[in-house]
Amino acid sequence: MTLEDFCRAMGVLAPATTPLGRWVRCGTVHHPKSKNGAVKFMGRFAFVRNWESPDGTGTWFADGESQQAQKDVRAVVRQAADEIRRKAASAARKAERMLSECELACHPYLTDKGFPDEMANVWNRETDNVLVIPMRIGTQLTGCQLIKPDGGKKFLFGQRTGGAEFVFQGRGLHVLCEGYATALSTRQALRNLKANYTLHVAFSAGNMKKVAEGLTPGLVIADNDESGTGELAAREIGWPYWMSDTRGEDANDYARRRGVFALAMGLKPLMQGRRRA
Repeated sequence: MTLEDFCRAMGVLAPATTPLGRWVRCGTVHHPKSKNGAVKFMGRFAFVRNWESPDGTGTWFADGESQQAQKDVRAVVRQAADEIRRKAASAARKAERMLSECELACHPYLTDKGFPDEMANVWNRETDNVLVIPMRIGTQLTGCQLIKPDGGKKFLFGQRTGGAEFVFQGRGLHVLCEGYATALSTRQALRNLKANYTLHVAFSAGNMKKVAEGLTPGLVIADNDESGTGELAAREIGWPYWMSDTRGEDANDYARRRGVFALAMGLKPLMQGRRRA
């Protein structure tokens, strides 16, 4: 298997250049423009990392590599895995500290998304006016998504993102979506329908699939992105899904263009179908 094929199997897009002995950040299959993948080429073998996956560390070997060489490399991989766990623990501690320093406040990003009165965690230390969305796996805090006023987003360095989510806790149908603003618009529509729900923010299409594991089937709110990644993830999950009729839109874009009522009417037949099921 070539290095490029191995990277793609790991969900990583191999970088155009792979200098010897240096980590190169690159995109992933689900987020080609991100830097959530990394490759370190060592000649006869290479380390590959997908930060969007909880099991996203792998080692590629060139054809014919000796068993002793593979054994030596795997020892290095174990050390790297220990380092990943250390960084994940450090990120979780930083997320806990940041959240303790947040204030409930409005935020320019939410205003731009149509929610000028929405109160959320806002952090004003070190970086000005950052919206902080906590991410958990079960009850365990693993990190957070940081959103700047201009919409720029990032995760904490080294945090575990695979399977992590933010939940608008309810006692009803499980509803999956990617982004926080999408979830806010979906929440409005579900409230208009007087529906009971548990709304899961997964932060990426690929992670929606991980979050869906073990849940009672519900609904997916898919992004209609240019790559088709959102719809593909929804189909792979296998639940009924709603998606905007306009390429490049998510549910928040649709609701701001057409109105929350239109979004609610789009969800209504899916909700009724789930109730009959």
